[in-house]
Amino acid sequence: MFRGPDVVLNWMKGRTLDAAQLELVQQYIELWRRRLADLSWFMRCLNEAIARMANKEDGCTGRFWEGRFKSQALLDERALLACMAYVDLNPIRAAIARTPEQSEFTSIKERFDNPQTPHLRPFSGSTDDAQGLPFTLHSYLELVDWAGRVTRPDKRGFIPPALPLIVTRLGMDPKHLARFLAAKQSFPRAIGPVEQMRKLAKTLGGHFFQGITLGQQIC
Repeated sequence: MFRGPDVVLNWMKGRTLDAAQLELVQQYIELWRRRLADLSWFMRCLNEAIARMANKEDGCTGRFWEGRFKSQALLDERALLACMAYVDLNPIRAAIARTPEQSEFTSIKERFDNPQTPHLRPFSGSTDDAQGLPFTLHSYLELVDWAGRVTRPDKRGFIPPALPLIVTRLGMDPKHLARFLAAKQSFPRAIGPVEQMRKLAKTLGGHFFQGITLGQQIC
């Protein structure tokens, strides 16, 4: 995305630099390391590139994205599961697609088309595997299919209801999960069990996060 300054390019090519130039290279490296750990900088670079391409395609200028991105901490597997389903159902809720397997640009379609894809964390079905998601792909597909059948008055798209076994296994009441999928904005900072939300809030210098009640109901 960035060419980089000439002094850094020369350093990368092994060319001889004086002390001042070497000091400048180190300053750039320190700055870039900080940016690599900065989610806001990453989103700024990503959004700007996409906005430029979209505006060029549409032959227009001006603001492309509606607003700033939102970052939420997912504190346990149930929070992760609910958010994955929420995002994967976006094309269905918008009536762009009728089924998850027809939803372009979603992780669920990528998993459907390429079950062994290296770009997404695999489903291991076990909490002992720190590298995998602690449920099976089959169960996740059932969950998304069930959640997509819950009709919402504020959304055009849906598919017919079913209750997946994964909801019972994780101890999540289907009624509250449906409420979560309809009101994810109730969690502005973090999603997960109440005690973990309080612990994270304390770490960040606060006492609580909005969404404690909903957290008690889902997690």
